[in-house]
Amino acid sequence: MKILVLNCGSSSIKYALYNMDDRSVMASGGAERVGLDGAFVKVKLPNGEKREIKHDIPEHTEGVKFIFSLLTDPEIGAIKDLREIDAVGHRMVHGGEKFNKSVVINDEVLRVFKECIDLAPLHNPANLKGVEAVSELMPGLPQVGVFDTAFHQTMPKKAYMYAIPYELYTKYGVRRYGFHGTSHRYVARRVCDFLHVKPEEQRIITCHIGNGGSVAAVKYGECIDTSMGLTPLEGLMMGTRSGDIDGGAITFIEKKLGLDADGMSALLNKKSGVAGITEGKSDMRDVESAAEAGDERAQLALDMYFYRIKKYVGAYAAAMGGVDIIVFTAGVGENQAGMREEVCHDMEWMGVRIDNELNASVRGKEVELSTPDSKVKVCIIPTDEELMIATDTMNLL
Repeated sequence: MKILVLNCGSSSIKYALYNMDDRSVMASGGAERVGLDGAFVKVKLPNGEKREIKHDIPEHTEGVKFIFSLLTDPEIGAIKDLREIDAVGHRMVHGGEKFNKSVVINDEVLRVFKECIDLAPLHNPANLKGVEAVSELMPGLPQVGVFDTAFHQTMPKKAYMYAIPYELYTKYGVRRYGFHGTSHRYVARRVCDFLHVKPEEQRIITCHIGNGGSVAAVKYGECIDTSMGLTPLEGLMMGTRSGDIDGGAITFIEKKLGLDADGMSALLNKKSGVAGITEGKSDMRDVESAAEAGDERAQLALDMYFYRIKKYVGAYAAAMGGVDIIVFTAGVGENQAGMREEVCHDMEWMGVRIDNELNASVRGKEVELSTPDSKVKVCIIPTDEELMIATDTMNLL
């Protein structure tokens, strides 16, 4: 079975074609600057070769159409005919309370999904464009929606409710939803396979740390809490997002700077976080280099960044009555040894001990970092959201 996975953002389209017989990636890549000047597609071939192809992509349908043409290209294509594709799995960002699992997309699903647009006005419309593009180009091809928020729908009410007037929840759905759910679900399951333990017997803290980051508490196979909220702004300090901040500080800043709601949202989402403290640096590699060179502001950003992750790990250990496994994943989680060392440092009281020498030597591969005498297993598990989407699509069909 061949399944195409699409992840449509506001100005991008990531894709991966899987042969689910052996779960191999036949082709992958992504279109960038969709709807903007200078659009191009990056293609990664099965042999590891990478190419960048410039192509005008005024909107998503043209982008998907061009990706289809690349998949069947005589020179770099992976298939001879589009009819070899059995289904398409889509990353769908916000399913609200409507979707607690992946679903086959039909008219009713699309109608309900559109009701969630207010909760993710940048992401959900782009997801819809991907579905509509496939429907236009390949009518009748089965499509599946896999929701970022679905994994977190097992949270108890005490964890997802905000302490605000209750009618804001009943009228507008204001509550914690959480994101990166497909990644948290994948690594929580995969780490149990890796360690040869049963998910239903483990208390797991999954740390998805990238330019955007979140932590989840997974108790006996179900998510009971997560750091992101109504939107992906809440929780950890991120590349350009503030993470947790006093609501009173928001109104104070609005008045001082004369900002409206949109201006405040832009400040918190695009000008804050690591970039806000360092005055522009949001890539953790650049921040680390600057800190090593003596940049005090860069060092402060790192200290704040690590501290927030550590706080959530400690909080979720308390919420679950202990922890058996801590998992690091995503770009920073898989590759930044300094972050993992700082988060685990001084956690011996909780039974966490890692091999710092081993930790410093590994990047982006499955490995157990904890020492033999550690009561808590600490692992790196590279995330694979695309494979999770392809697997859900195959299972549903």
